[in-house]
Amino acid sequence: MNFCVKILCVGKIKEDFYRAKLEEYRKSINKRVPFEIIELSDESIPANPNQSIMDKIKEKEGDKLLESINSRDFVVALCIEGKSTELQGMKKLIERARDNQNTSIIFVIGGSLGLDDRVIKRANYKLSFSNMTFPHQLMRVMLGEQIQKAVE
Repeated sequence: MNFCVKILCVGKIKEDFYRAKLEEYRKSINKRVPFEIIELSDESIPANPNQSIMDKIKEKEGDKLLESINSRDFVVALCIEGKSTELQGMKKLIERARDNQNTSIIFVIGGSLGLDDRVIKRANYKLSFSNMTFPHQLMRVMLGEQIQKAVE
């Protein structure tokens, strides 16, 4: 069985400098373990949406994310209510997923409204980088760097 590491995210990176850095990490990680970045389309958010509309958008994005995850994947949801970890913890998380015969470890990053509760419930682990909010494109780059260091 081939184990791989994936970043599953909502939306595309628009900024060239983020794309270039993430591609650099992708190439480096791929030398050690198969690595893939899967970008799913995000839902458009109308101006001044109410909570019901925001919930529906998160639900639609959640459907797309859940369709991309299979039962043998170890899922790590990036969410503010998750646990923070150091590099050693990230290494152990990846090793744990591989040792448990998971097909892959998938780090899931939601859209600008966050992750649908169903995705968070599906997660095997909830990871928080900070109590602060970061742009989703930047979060991918930050995660890419941590994965690169964890698989070195």
